[in-house]
Amino acid sequence: MTSFRDLHVAGNPFILANAWDIGSAKMLAALGAPAIATSSAAFAFTQGRADMGHMNRDETLAHSQELIAAVNVPVSGDFENGFGHDPDTCAETVRLAAEVGLAGISIEDMALPDVRAYDHDHAVERIRAAASAARGLSQDFVLVARADGVMNGCYALDAAIKRIQDFETAGADCVYIPLPPAFENLKTICQSVSIPVNALIAGEYTSFTRAQFAETGVARLSLGSSLARSTHRVIYDAAKAMFEQGEFSDLSNSISGDIIDELLSE
Repeated sequence: MTSFRDLHVAGNPFILANAWDIGSAKMLAALGAPAIATSSAAFAFTQGRADMGHMNRDETLAHSQELIAAVNVPVSGDFENGFGHDPDTCAETVRLAAEVGLAGISIEDMALPDVRAYDHDHAVERIRAAASAARGLSQDFVLVARADGVMNGCYALDAAIKRIQDFETAGADCVYIPLPPAFENLKTICQSVSIPVNALIAGEYTSFTRAQFAETGVARLSLGSSLARSTHRVIYDAAKAMFEQGEFSDLSNSISGDIIDELLSE
C-alpha cells in the first residue's frame, strides 16, 4: 500500500475522501478512495451540532479511531484549530492523533469557536510546535497547515500566501488555502511553496475536473464536508416534498440495498 505521504504528488492530485461515519468510510474505501479523512463539519452534523468548534478533541479522536478500524487505507484527521489556542496544545494534539493511528492531521489558523484568525506570528508558532511534535514521533505523520482566513473573510490572498510560506519554514508537510478567490490562484499558491498543496472541492470549485486541478500543481483534493452536505441535500429536498406536498418522487433514485451491502462487506 502506498504510504499516505507518497500519495502527495504535485500535479497528480489524489482525492482525499472525507467520511463522517463507519458506513461512509467503508463505502468510499470500497469504491476506490486511496485515503480517508474525517470532516469536522460532517462529524458535527452526525451529532446534531453545528460546524466550527463544536466537537472536542476526545470526541474527534474516538471518531477517528472508528474510521481507522473500519478501513484498510490511511486516515487523516480534520482537527480544526488543534483544539486549543496555544502551541503546546497543538503539539499534544499531534501526539494524541498519532497514538490513535492517524496518518496525519490538518490544523487551521482560526481561533475557534470565533471566526477570527490568529495573528500571523502566533499562527506560525502553533504550526512550529505541531511540526516539532510530529518530527518526534516514531511513525511518519503528515502535518497540514491551513490558512483559512481567505475563506472566512479575515485576510486577503497575499496574506494567506505569506502564512503558508512561513508554515513551510516552520515544518509543515503540506499547506492549504481553502477556496481562494479564483481557480487561477491555485497555480500561484503552488508556485509559492515547495511542499504539497491541498485544494478544497466545494462551491464553485466542484465545476472543475481532477485534470484541471492537476494543471495547477496541487497534490491533493479534499472533499471537506461537500459529500456529507450532498447527502443532507437529499434529506432536505425529500423531506420538503414529503411533508409539504405529500410527494415521494425524490426517493425514487435511491441505491439498491444489495449494492450497499456488498460495499460494506469488503
